[in-house]
Amino acid sequence: MLEPVNISLESLNLMTLAPMLVPIVGALLILIIDFFKSEQDRSLYVMLSLLILGIDFIFLIESAEIFTENGTIMGVFDVMLIDGLAILSQFIIVGASMLFIPLALSQKRFHEFSYPEFFALFLFMIGGFQFMVATDNLILIFVGLETASLALYTLIAMHNRDKSFEAAVKYFTMGALAAGFFSFGSMVFYALTGSIEINQIAQVLQANNYENIEFVLIGVVFMLASFGFKLSIVPFHTWAPDVYEGSSAAMAGYMSIVPKIAAFVVAMRLFEFLIQSGIIWLEVILYALVVITMTMANIWALVQTDVKRMLAYSSISHAGFVMAAILIGTTQANSALFLYWILFSFTNLGSFSMLWISRQKNLPAGQSSDHSYNKFAGMVKTAPIAASIMALFMLSLAGLPPFALFWGKMYMISSAVTADFIVLALIMALNSAIAAYYYLKLIVYMFMKEPMKGSDGNVSVTNATLSLKTIIGFAAVGTIFAFLILNTLLEFITAFVYGSGY
Repeated sequence: MLEPVNISLESLNLMTLAPMLVPIVGALLILIIDFFKSEQDRSLYVMLSLLILGIDFIFLIESAEIFTENGTIMGVFDVMLIDGLAILSQFIIVGASMLFIPLALSQKRFHEFSYPEFFALFLFMIGGFQFMVATDNLILIFVGLETASLALYTLIAMHNRDKSFEAAVKYFTMGALAAGFFSFGSMVFYALTGSIEINQIAQVLQANNYENIEFVLIGVVFMLASFGFKLSIVPFHTWAPDVYEGSSAAMAGYMSIVPKIAAFVVAMRLFEFLIQSGIIWLEVILYALVVITMTMANIWALVQTDVKRMLAYSSISHAGFVMAAILIGTTQANSALFLYWILFSFTNLGSFSMLWISRQKNLPAGQSSDHSYNKFAGMVKTAPIAASIMALFMLSLAGLPPFALFWGKMYMISSAVTADFIVLALIMALNSAIAAYYYLKLIVYMFMKEPMKGSDGNVSVTNATLSLKTIIGFAAVGTIFAFLILNTLLEFITAFVYGSGY
């Protein structure tokens, strides 16, 4: 007869669960409030969401302090893993979400923000992403991934335009395929090692000297395809431009930042131990994916006539650029990944927020889409402040000094050079030069072309609400003055990455 096992609460270390449970409990609280007292003003849900994310941020700070003192923390039967990567990525996830939420107060005509379900789903999504990055258990990663994805599909469809429904269906279809690939890849690794924890999988494969290398290849290919969909890596990117176009501009900006950092962290945990084990074919595959993604996305962006689709392809190119860190696999490269993504968050959130204030219900004659280049023609005459701010974000995305993303690009390229990836560093620099063309193209339209006939100058920061002005101003300040906190930020990031053993 089996003896009962006594498990103390202290041994479970439930503190590791706290940051993920906060948004989930908050989402349930919003639904309960709506159940008992419906039709509350959306400002209540905005403030509640910000409060919940603020509490989440406080728990993350406490987790960071514990990690600094004690190193990596395991909890809940060792399925929860709080290390530097988990803490850094959660800071980005929660921080970017706190910047996104106030945009709900910016436009009355976007009806999805009137629903409490929007904010509940948004918090469920954040909880899912946090579970993804705070574990190395493949099942829990899958649960977090699907929790976040199912909420995100619904949030896109709630925009309630024809293209929004199309975007949600495309994203759902591609996401289901990615989930299938992830499940099959996990099954292969479990069959090979008898474990679903990435750390133990690495130990077993290394102990067996990768004797079943062909099956490892099959598992890795399925995992690469799964993360290729989530990170919109070429050739798995096909959904991204259409989904970005069908989403609201704010949601598109959010999708370009938060889901990707979660996927990057999981990919880092999974692929870097394989690369460091000297599996050459994986390095070759990743090298090809990085180069093709950067190059092809830039070429496609060059020929776009819609600014939002251009920014979608731009985000794909940036994802390829950052994926190089996983290929390089050094502490400097992994630190560069987080630095780049933090600086990219400022710039890209600002860019999409500028599109957010310029949406029109009815397209004027001669304008083929909601955000065509022609719409921005001569904007310096109709809305000089908006034109200047948009130009600032474009110059940063192009990687021009002294703006934020220049430092991210330089640190990423220098990490490639330090690790003897000289050719890769040259390709990255060349792609940055190509990308500058389509960013500068928008600036040319705004500053050197005449306004479109019938333009009413509706793209204006001065007409925006206070919350939107605040977010755009915060993004602009971060983009301009990032260099002032660069050393402090790098020291903070490197301490957490190095402390995790990456």
